[in-house]
Amino acid sequence: MPDPLFSVENLVKSYGRVQALQGVTVSASARAIGLLGPTGSGKSTLIKILLGLLRPTAGRASALGLDSQRDALRIRQLTGFMPETGCLIPRMNAVQFVSLAGQLVGMSSGDALARSHDVLHALDLGEARYRDIDTYSTGMLQRVKLAQALVHHPKLLVLDEPTNGLDPRGRDEMLGLIRDISQRKGINVVLSSHILHDVENVCEELVVLHRGRLVASGPLRSIVGTTEAALEIRFRGDRDALEGALKAEGLRPRAETEGDRLVVPVPDVKDTAPVLRAASKCGAQVRHMAPAQKSLEDVFAGLIEGADR
Repeated sequence: MPDPLFSVENLVKSYGRVQALQGVTVSASARAIGLLGPTGSGKSTLIKILLGLLRPTAGRASALGLDSQRDALRIRQLTGFMPETGCLIPRMNAVQFVSLAGQLVGMSSGDALARSHDVLHALDLGEARYRDIDTYSTGMLQRVKLAQALVHHPKLLVLDEPTNGLDPRGRDEMLGLIRDISQRKGINVVLSSHILHDVENVCEELVVLHRGRLVASGPLRSIVGTTEAALEIRFRGDRDALEGALKAEGLRPRAETEGDRLVVPVPDVKDTAPVLRAASKCGAQVRHMAPAQKSLEDVFAGLIEGADR
């Protein structure tokens, strides 16, 4: 097994009477790790403890094999951090800002300047690099935040809600950049997000938090699984009639599906006869039928619901 990218043991963080983390123990080793949870679940607190920016109330944390309290400065030198909130300095251009970020982690001014040009070009900001960042669009600002995290070529890149404020096209472009960084540039990534699509598109391993507690961890494929005991069908015909015929067969299609698609939980996905009988009785045409694939959204909703019980 590879060494863990980060590890925490019995981690507790309290803010007065509020416990942001409640005895979390987890270890994660994949190249791209998704830190997933609703707003307020403790994701940002965990990140700040791993980077040595916060001291835990109890427990231990390490990143890159280094203790988060004893070796906090070294961890931050080896890590690029893209925070959720704004970290940009007004009236600076992108080259100045990214170069400053490089110097703050120990690069010489010359190396930081040269590297800032390279990173900004790689992130498609080469032509705009001398403009004041005050004039940038939201998508450009997010790329500058990513550039300052990459300028010193870190071993670990920590991204806190990196697609915040982006439109669908901008979100896809940002996720493509993150995938490329992880898969082709050899930089480990921890992506913290409450957006399931982002995590599912980039990450191989998940750590799921809810209300300061660990509710799941492990490889994405293991958590999501491959199939569930349900059939997904696409059909042509009257939806209400088909749902009624399925119920007469003892099957209850899921209410959240729409249009020409139905997901029907069944005792055995190999036994399609009840679905076909129902379709025949109401005159519906089944155009597609296959075992339903679980989505991360389905699994996440189940995990959170189970944690709230």
